[in-house]
Amino acid sequence: MPEDSVQSPSAARAAGNPDGPQPAGEGSEPRAPERAPDGSEARTGARMPLVVPLGLLVGIIAAVTVVLLSGSGRRTLPGGAKQGGAGSGYFGLLAEPAKPAPPLHLRNYLGQTVTLSQYRGKAVLVTFLYTHCPDVCPLIAANLRVALNLLGGSAQRVAVVAVSVDPRGDQPASVASFLRAHEMTGRMQYLIGSAPELERTWAAWSVGSAREAGQPDRVAHSALIYGISASGRLTTVYPASFAPSQIVHDVPKLAAS
Repeated sequence: MPEDSVQSPSAARAAGNPDGPQPAGEGSEPRAPERAPDGSEARTGARMPLVVPLGLLVGIIAAVTVVLLSGSGRRTLPGGAKQGGAGSGYFGLLAEPAKPAPPLHLRNYLGQTVTLSQYRGKAVLVTFLYTHCPDVCPLIAANLRVALNLLGGSAQRVAVVAVSVDPRGDQPASVASFLRAHEMTGRMQYLIGSAPELERTWAAWSVGSAREAGQPDRVAHSALIYGISASGRLTTVYPASFAPSQIVHDVPKLAAS
């Protein structure tokens, strides 16, 4: 018999193996409780299974995803700018140096042409999402909604623009559903397009986008929010895990610069 095989109690007795495992109640003496070196009774028995609440598990997965996507350090931004630290009175991280933001010229889910230049004079927050994203994109949309709510009347001084990273999955119906679910209909421009159109935009904004191996409905992508000043300069950058209060603080400064 192989060394790693285990005999059943009855098989062990039939084979004449006195050392085979003996089930309780079949002639075995009750075993005295084991004692720890200090004389106290050692705890034995089955271990309680570790139960992780589903909500906590989802939160952990989302947090890990945010860390993986957001990263740290001086990442390259559009126009060759680098991600710096906080400063100049902004709560977001600075783009160093501040450079003109790359152009945007795409259609929204209603078929209307949207350009970045049409928002000159306002602060603009640009991000890259997809509607079937299970964690990071809903987090970004939810925190942007909270920021707009907290801004109150000052929300008129900022435009929020999302660009699709999933030309196949982001269709007008799915975008409309996403915006409705996150209470961002009429509050966020969601731009879509063909693969070549979107790929040109991703390249201009230094955004990575690739389908995950083995999960064709999942897209691994850059998850930043870009703060554009009223004069059209890329000024601040926020990770996917940004706090709405950062946006609330920075929007008036972006709109005034």
